Amino acid sequence: MSLAPRVVLVHRTTEYEELVAHHGTHGQAAFFLSTRGRDIEELADRHRRTRAALAEVTAAIPLTWRQSRVERRDLHRFLFAPEDVVVVVGQDGLVANVAKYLAGQPVLGVDSEPGRNPGVLVRHRPSEVARLLAVAEREVDELTMVEAVADDTQRLLALNEIYLGAAGHQTARYRLGLDDDGGVAEAQASSGVLVGTGTGATGWLRSVWRERGAQLRLPGPAEERLLWFVREAWPSPATGTSLVAGELTASARLRLTVESERLIAFGDGMEGDALELTWGQSVRVGVCRERLRLVG
Repeated sequence: MSLAPRVVLVHRTTEYEELVAHHGTHGQAAFFLSTRGRDIEELADRHRRTRAALAEVTAAIPLTWRQSRVERRDLHRFLFAPEDVVVVVGQDGLVANVAKYLAGQPVLGVDSEPGRNPGVLVRHRPSEVARLLAVAEREVDELTMVEAVADDTQRLLALNEIYLGAAGHQTARYRLGLDDDGGVAEAQASSGVLVGTGTGATGWLRSVWRERGAQLRLPGPAEERLLWFVREAWPSPATGTSLVAGELTASARLRLTVESERLIAFGDGMEGDALELTWGQSVRVGVCRERLRLVG
């Protein structure tokens, strides 16, 4: 007998919950904010709206379906099953956070605070969930993802972008090149390298792209093409600045060889779940074969 579908509800602890957990009580949290000229009711109201959205989504799940919940900080240890339908309730970034842990499961993004989020990935309201669950396997957009694969088989996936550089604010030192460029590589010292997708072109990647004069065309979310930028490359007798931006087609790979004691690679802002790279290691970055299947 086949199992009934399972809805995995992904959410994030609200700012109000974090504040109360830190200070112990609502009253103490309110006093702390008041000393800084803020009113806790703003956060409490947003908390109530988020919880109401979660309750409405939960009520929309068919009674014959199974249910599970996972908080953002626990995603790295949650086991998703092939038959899961993932419902993300929160901000656009929360969809990006969960994407790297999936293997083709459809994702339904639900905006818990309409008007505060761009709604690029959380496209729907709680009232639409019942209808969308019935068509979740059929009505999806397949969004391009980016991957980084190290020479020791470590692998990292991301929906928006992957950053490679030093932890903190130290200078990253490495050699950079393209796989199809005959082995040519340039020694660089910079603030790191950013490689992003068409989905990421609505966020961090776009800000870097605008600073560079927008000479490269931004990819679309479903387009098998990435853009990459070196951040603040430093020219010196030993380091160059000729390879600072470009695009990667489906088969192309950007190759980085570490020349620092330690560099990291992380995706979609989740620095706590990063690849650790040491001197002499190489990592290749390009279009990922997996896609995020986002319910349209």
